[in-house]
Amino acid sequence: MRRLPQLTGACLLFLMNDVVLDLDNPKFAPKAMSRRFDALSFNAVTRLGQELYAEEPLLHLTRPDRAKRLAALILAKAPAINAAQFIATRFGGASQDVLVSYRQVDGVVMAQLSLRQDEGELDTLHTDSKVWRRLAA
Repeated sequence: MRRLPQLTGACLLFLMNDVVLDLDNPKFAPKAMSRRFDALSFNAVTRLGQELYAEEPLLHLTRPDRAKRLAALILAKAPAINAAQFIATRFGGASQDVLVSYRQVDGVVMAQLSLRQDEGELDTLHTDSKVWRRLAA
């Protein structure tokens, strides 16, 4: 029987598309990020994410540190959000063509996703069925 990781206040997990990011590093702490980027609005952070994903549609896979910084900014501006999905609608498209969704995912579901990822079993279809529900017809 698989055991879920302990859910503690120190554990900061964030789902970026279909990858669970661990934001436990102090440099990603929402309060620290919030102070550093007070002038940025949530809409500006969303636009930044769209620009990043327009340039690099698989940012969460190819540049996980950038994805973590983006996740930390999102958390700093909207602490209830712990999942973001950025989908480039076409290769080489403009930032405004990147679709964005945000969710608040239950901690138990997030821990299950993290465990599946650690075991190499997390994929896009499973993440979609648990969180995004884009493929549900």
